[in-house]
Amino acid sequence: MEKIQILGLGPGNLDYTLPIVLKKIKESEVIVGGKRHIESLGEYAENKEYCYISADLQKVLDFINENRNKKISVIVSGDTGFYSLLTFMKKYFESEELEVVPGISSVQYMFAKISEYWYDACIASVHGKEFDFVEKLNEHEKIGLLTDFKENTPQKIAQKLLENNFENVKIFVGENLSYENERILELSAKEMVKVEEKFEMNVVVIYWNGNE
Repeated sequence: MEKIQILGLGPGNLDYTLPIVLKKIKESEVIVGGKRHIESLGEYAENKEYCYISADLQKVLDFINENRNKKISVIVSGDTGFYSLLTFMKKYFESEELEVVPGISSVQYMFAKISEYWYDACIASVHGKEFDFVEKLNEHEKIGLLTDFKENTPQKIAQKLLENNFENVKIFVGENLSYENERILELSAKEMVKVEEKFEMNVVVIYWNGNE
């Protein structure tokens, strides 16, 4: 039986997708992934069967099991090991049934865009979940965060920093990373909280040297 491929697409633009990932997608018979991600594949996704990932993950699981005799690629944004569908897949399939190929995560890409290393950073997600990044600033001078569009926007992150007397912390916002409309902003927490516009898909890096 074919192994199920779990493939990391990278931050978005196919220029940042590993050649081996594109090769495996092209060899697949079935592609499972978000509608936007599958559409971004262009010619690599031609003449395939699709299953779009939705909130109904049981439906996705049923589809995969019904097609286990075919070459299946499950595509995920960013890196396979960083808040991806791999967590869900490992609940239902043994490691021996999977072949995982990593990609460039959006946080990894973001640190590169601001010319910073990230091996010493705290990396987490506040996408629909709580994480005490203020407390972590006492241990790490750099924090990389996956954000959301409601509860944990760059402005709300800045507000929480101000409430805890981190006024001059630098906040970098990477919006639409790797796409043509990519934008990187660098502001202090005091400046960020005053920004009125709504950011599109973004990653935040908080930087504090401990002396500000």
